[in-house]
Amino acid sequence: MADRDGAPTPNPNPNKPERPPLLKKSKTITDKAPASPSSSHFPAVRRVSPTPPSFPRFSSESHTYSAATSTSTSTSNDANFGFGDRDYVYPSFLGPHTVRSRVNVKSTSKSQRNPLQLSKLPAGSESMPSNLSCEEGGAKVESKMKPNTKPKLKAEKDLNALSIQVSNPALSGSTSAISSNARRASGNSYSWILFLLKFVCTLSVSHTLYLRNEVSKLQKENISLRRVCSHVDLASAGVMELEEVNTLVYFGNADSRTVALYMVVFILVIPFVLYKYLDYLPRIIDLLKRKCTKKEEVPLKKRIAYMVDVCFSVYPYAKLLALLFATLFLIGYGGLALYAVGDGSFTEAIWLSWSFVADSGNHADMVGAGPRIVSVLISSGGMLIFAMMLGLVSDAISEKVDSLRKGKSEVIESNHILVLGWSDKLGSLLKQLAIANKSIGGGVVVVLAERDKEEMEMDIAKLEFNFMGTSVICRSGSPLILADLKKVSVSKARAIIVLASDENADQSDARALRVVLSLTGVREGLRGHVVVEMSDLDNEPLVKLVGGELIETVVAHDVIGRLMIQCALQPGLAQIWEDILGFENAEFYIKRWPQLDGVPFEDVLVSFPEAIPCGVKVATDGGKIIINPDDRYVLKEGDEVLVIAEDDDTYAPGLLPEVNKGLFPRITDPPKYPERILFCGWRRDIDDMIMVLEALLAPGSELWMCNEVPEKDRERKLTEGGLDISGLENIKLVHHVGNAVIRRHLEGLPLETFDSILILADESVEDSIVHSDSRSLATLLLIRDIQSKRLPNKDARSIPLRHSVFSQSSWIREMQQASNRSIIISEILDSRTRNLVSVSRISDYVLSNELVSMALAMVAEDKQINRVLEELFAEEGNELCIKSAEFYLYDQEEICFYDIMRRGRQRQEIVIGYRIAAAERAVINPAGKSEQRKWSLDDVFVVISSGD
Repeated sequence: MADRDGAPTPNPNPNKPERPPLLKKSKTITDKAPASPSSSHFPAVRRVSPTPPSFPRFSSESHTYSAATSTSTSTSNDANFGFGDRDYVYPSFLGPHTVRSRVNVKSTSKSQRNPLQLSKLPAGSESMPSNLSCEEGGAKVESKMKPNTKPKLKAEKDLNALSIQVSNPALSGSTSAISSNARRASGNSYSWILFLLKFVCTLSVSHTLYLRNEVSKLQKENISLRRVCSHVDLASAGVMELEEVNTLVYFGNADSRTVALYMVVFILVIPFVLYKYLDYLPRIIDLLKRKCTKKEEVPLKKRIAYMVDVCFSVYPYAKLLALLFATLFLIGYGGLALYAVGDGSFTEAIWLSWSFVADSGNHADMVGAGPRIVSVLISSGGMLIFAMMLGLVSDAISEKVDSLRKGKSEVIESNHILVLGWSDKLGSLLKQLAIANKSIGGGVVVVLAERDKEEMEMDIAKLEFNFMGTSVICRSGSPLILADLKKVSVSKARAIIVLASDENADQSDARALRVVLSLTGVREGLRGHVVVEMSDLDNEPLVKLVGGELIETVVAHDVIGRLMIQCALQPGLAQIWEDILGFENAEFYIKRWPQLDGVPFEDVLVSFPEAIPCGVKVATDGGKIIINPDDRYVLKEGDEVLVIAEDDDTYAPGLLPEVNKGLFPRITDPPKYPERILFCGWRRDIDDMIMVLEALLAPGSELWMCNEVPEKDRERKLTEGGLDISGLENIKLVHHVGNAVIRRHLEGLPLETFDSILILADESVEDSIVHSDSRSLATLLLIRDIQSKRLPNKDARSIPLRHSVFSQSSWIREMQQASNRSIIISEILDSRTRNLVSVSRISDYVLSNELVSMALAMVAEDKQINRVLEELFAEEGNELCIKSAEFYLYDQEEICFYDIMRRGRQRQEIVIGYRIAAAERAVINPAGKSEQRKWSLDDVFVVISSGD
């Protein structure tokens, strides 16, 4: 070696031959610390000279390196040639100097290596490659050093450690490449381990089969030796033949067990092979078919997983079948494995496998390593299958319980009443249906709504009503879905009631229309009729057009509006309507009586001791119902009689009683006088109510309207509703803008001058029952309080007897006195508010929801009753009236009720009940109609009048 001046340096160790350096002008890394930051462990990161160095050729046998010599010459070599260790440690494509060519490392064979020289290499030379060729500008230099693998690996570790200390950012790419190579090396080592395990398993199985064959050969040789050494006689010949037969059987068993062992291994390996190479199967098929598909396809594994997922989702018994298949496979595979490693027959092995699957403790008696291992594996699989079976059974039971709890199970009923929807009217509707079914021992009512089954049952239980044998079944679902309708046996129901929702009128009617469309789409058809509760009268024709003859509509808002007007003009009519519409007292029934064919209606009227005939259903006129027909009408074959009775099985025609008309006053109805009526609040169908008042009131009447709607908007809304304001002849509209729950707004009205005051459920709060009833009750109390202070006090003796219970309360007494002057009709939506109004007895109220529920229940029981109610509620035709007793009798006259009915026929009226002066309620369809009794002129009679 040479120093900086070029002179040779003596060898510090003369016993060792000196080896020339691999690179003449290079710098090696020493163990000494650098003198300055510039002289770091990696001085080769900077390039001194761009010119390529020249490399002299050295023979591999001339000299060797020493650590001291390489250290002393490193600085001069780097300075002269500008080539550092980095030039051969890092390839050019990893470093910042991309101009340099790559360094190709060529390894030589092991026979050419000198182990003595490799063991004595200095520390700095361990990082050098064995054969390095550098190509740059056409020059090629090769170094023929041959280090062994150990120094190379050590150099790589040192190199990885040193690469962290380099501050040049250009080396970051090489660092990531090295880490990637390290991960790849770890993955390769893992794959080698797997390969080694597979090899060991295959080798052990092959060795086992080899040993079994050797044992078979030795047994065969043993038998041959015994045959040679034994004496040949008959006995021994027989023994030998027997042994030969047993040996053949054994060899046959040995061969079959070998085949079974091969099958066990093959079946065990096949799933792993398929799992790993399954995605390549389509490509192999394409290659065999010589097809080239360039389009991207979904891997076969994903397609199979998707098919399994769909199968488990669509078919409910797929999980059970999969579990059954897994059990059978485990029994068969386990039996095959036991047969391969055991000594028994195949059937015995199958039985043992089943016993291990069924009871995991049976494998404790097994003897031998192989049978014990197989039995433990089979028992483990059996425990897994048993756990899966428990999970499936538990899930099935939980799903069934949830289905029952949430109301998803099917209703197997017929001839039941089906209620679609949920509203506040449902409670009173169920009560009326239960009362109607009382005579037949109860019925079945099914409710289908978009609510949870438990919530519906809890709300129904809160009614605290005895359903008298009627069972109410709740199901959760949508009436718009045919599957949910079929779930409640819609085709077998004798009546279907569609309740209006709690939305606004248009949305509620639109939903009812969709429900009707769903009902018409039932393939099996409908056995019963459909009763639809509508919210707006204008939407009724569309629903009837879609539903046809099966649809009966009840416009709740219109019915209540007209009923309020009738009750305002005739005090006490609300209670009578409650008795007629509900099933608790008397109601309408239509039935045919053949024994009455050919009998005139005047005789039919007094032919029923327990009922009151009101009309006739004419068979020849398409089933038209005539209410209050002429006395001379004779019943024909097929005609039916409309009556008011307690129940449909409580009346029948009897013998004609003796009736004496006698003399009675011939008083005509008094003329109508103009009236002043006040509307507090704004209703959606207020235009229809004004038209009804126009038809019922006398000319010169006034209608005052107090609400928060501006006057200009009122006229516009009334005109849009079809009301011709300029064409009103009998009434005059008087507008007053104000809030009916504010006292100063009400004090601006002449409340003491009104004949009737109607407190309407305002349109702005009609969706909230509690809020609406609160406003109505507050308006009622304010009006009565203002009236009591403006009207003159009356003598306490003039207070009726029914009000004497409140004589100790001054404000109640004053309100009762004021109530004798004017009639107040309150539209109450909640039955709980009814008690507050009825206790105070300061208003003749109307319970909207309960009356509508009664009408729905009556039409559900018999759809023909809907035509009767439509005529009685209309402004034209027959109507329900309250008439004074002076029209039918003299004071203190003693006659029977049949006589009064005969006298009423002289006025083209049908008397259906009466109310005694001292009584609080009217009696409809009284019992004992032929009994004589005294009557007073203070009594009133309830009649059906033609309204002329």
